[in-house]
Amino acid sequence: MLELAIGRTTAPRCALLLGAHCDDIEIGLGGTLLQLCARWPQTRFVWVTLSSDTQRAAETRAAAACLLEGARDPVVRVEGFRGSYLPHQGEAVKDFFETLKTYAPEVVFTHFRYDLHQDHRLVNELSWNTFRNHLIFEYEIPKFDGDTGVPNVFVPLTRAQMQRKSEILLECFPSQRSRTWFTRETFEAIARLRGIECNAPEGYAEAFYGRKLPLAF
Repeated sequence: MLELAIGRTTAPRCALLLGAHCDDIEIGLGGTLLQLCARWPQTRFVWVTLSSDTQRAAETRAAAACLLEGARDPVVRVEGFRGSYLPHQGEAVKDFFETLKTYAPEVVFTHFRYDLHQDHRLVNELSWNTFRNHLIFEYEIPKFDGDTGVPNVFVPLTRAQMQRKSEILLECFPSQRSRTWFTRETFEAIARLRGIECNAPEGYAEAFYGRKLPLAF
């Protein structure tokens, strides 16, 4: 496919990465982050995971350190909201989102609008509510619910990037290895499918939903 290059000549000053749970950002855009940290050396990446416990917070910090390696002055925030109950803590979560405006991000990565997990949907809703004039990309998480859709933005990955993403997930998240779906095969399967859809040179890609994409020609 023909490539639309974003940020190649003028990289964003700040990119905000939002995830409801530990491992969401890693699964949804781990390969993309490996690329962006190399392509946007001056961009400040702000990583925000909303719910965690002590063990999983340590896992996410380890994964973030790997995925953001080489990034300039990254910020990694792992908050303590109660997982699976975010909609019931809506007021507090909304107040927290308001504080993220201080980072002045130009690009925001968040959950898919029609994700069937209630926490993911709330994060998406508050992303659009808080950052109303921003470039927002929504990422996908494969899961039991079967809610994968038809994305319209693709980031081709090299085979090495795909392998590195899988290695980071498996090495940094020992608490999740007992889950039947948390496997290299799962991560590579969805990336292989998206790679087919965008005719990726090395066969792998991560996919996003770009609902509003202003173009300047």
